[in-house]
Amino acid sequence: MLEVGIIGGAGYTAGELIRLLLNHPKTNINFVYSTSNAGNKLYKVHQDLVGSTDISFSSEVNTNVDVLFLCLGHGNSTTFLQKNSFSDTTKIIDLSNDFRLTADKNFEGKEFVYGLPELQKEAIKSAKYIANPGCFATALQLAILPLAANGLLKNDVHINAVTGATGAGTSLSATTHFTWRDNNFSHYKAFNHQHLGEINQTVKQLQADFNSEINFMPNRGDFSRGIFATTYTKFDGTLEEAKAIYKEYYKDAAFTIVSDESIFMKQVVNTNKCLVQLEKHGNKLLITSIIDNLLKGASGAAIQNLNLMYGFEETLGLNLKANYF
Repeated sequence: MLEVGIIGGAGYTAGELIRLLLNHPKTNINFVYSTSNAGNKLYKVHQDLVGSTDISFSSEVNTNVDVLFLCLGHGNSTTFLQKNSFSDTTKIIDLSNDFRLTADKNFEGKEFVYGLPELQKEAIKSAKYIANPGCFATALQLAILPLAANGLLKNDVHINAVTGATGAGTSLSATTHFTWRDNNFSHYKAFNHQHLGEINQTVKQLQADFNSEINFMPNRGDFSRGIFATTYTKFDGTLEEAKAIYKEYYKDAAFTIVSDESIFMKQVVNTNKCLVQLEKHGNKLLITSIIDNLLKGASGAAIQNLNLMYGFEETLGLNLKANYF
């Protein structure tokens, strides 16, 4: 059994991570650190855990755990690791954006590997430190990885994607209150969302000559969880050729499935799946990709990375049923 610690245990991603770890046959939760909730039972904050655990939040950190998950706000993982030294045998999976970019991956002797299994599974298997991808970044990269891997991104890429309210975290703001979000829709961070950095980095890793624009319009939806993304770009081949490229690329992917049928978000909510569907319209290839932002976009991917790092079955603890009805 792996002894696991969680830093920043009160947020949405931490709540999902705790649920997954409690049901993972190879992990034991050693501590869940939260300065604001120390002494409180986990289920007092994550109320879906009532009856599942009696663990309390801790104000103490065990620096000798096997695996450490950082579920902190962006920029806070760096600060935490500067103040806390862990055993050389402790593996770290960071869910913030602190170490995702190449310029940031080396930190105090630790080299963080970008943890998108569909991109670099072998590197993850031998990694000690993982930078978990962003939620939008996951959905959008899985839409275009096969094209980039085959040198087929020759023109601008246009993306419109909608995320649920949980994507904004637990802290209240003017745009997260129910009265604002209900029956409402809006875009934000048009063309300059923070996940574009890692998306462009991945595309250049696969297709060094890519020099076009990735135009990304993120939107807020009036639902709790999930990401629905539509991406299009020029493509000279046929739909059948595109499907063959995608199915070949994802043939060994544990959770990314190329669907021949239209897809919709309830197929993936509460799972670690990404569904991808292709259509051809004139000279444009339309790629639809859908994920659960808290699972495949965060905590589920973190568990998938843990499984790869320790040589477990990649799907271990992640065979989840969608909230289909």
